[in-house]
Amino acid sequence: MSFPGLKSMIAASFGLCVLSAAAGAGATSFKDLAGTWRGDGRVQLLTGQSEALSCKAYFTAKDAGAGLGIALACASASNKIDLRAALSQAGEAITGSWEERSFNSTGSVNGSFANDRIELTIDGTIKATMSITLEGKSQLISIATDGQGFKSVDLELERS
Repeated sequence: MSFPGLKSMIAASFGLCVLSAAAGAGATSFKDLAGTWRGDGRVQLLTGQSEALSCKAYFTAKDAGAGLGIALACASASNKIDLRAALSQAGEAITGSWEERSFNSTGSVNGSFANDRIELTIDGTIKATMSITLEGKSQLISIATDGQGFKSVDLELERS
């Protein structure tokens, strides 16, 4: 079974969480995030079902580390996602935009990071909140929505 709204929400949420998680993991600029990240997790659907997820992300630092581009591919048993995002950092503030190319979804991101913790709000085609916490060499990511395709997502990413 395919959940089109779920695909856009997962794509936007994971892409932005991945970027933000790394920023909160002691990085001083987006330059520190360049490279490849991989992770696995689960999505809890509104129906009560859950699916395993696998993601791979590529990060490109821009503007002397003040900007970051991302390409993210995620897959579950019934969904494939193709996300692109562009973020900017100014002090503790994070702003940006995202798009999910397979389903033509777009939106904006606003948030902050401090003390190895990220708090984000995603707006646009979907609405979600995220928190990211550093734990050793991994970032633990939690996403919650207000009934838009899924209840929650939990993901752990590592630099590969």
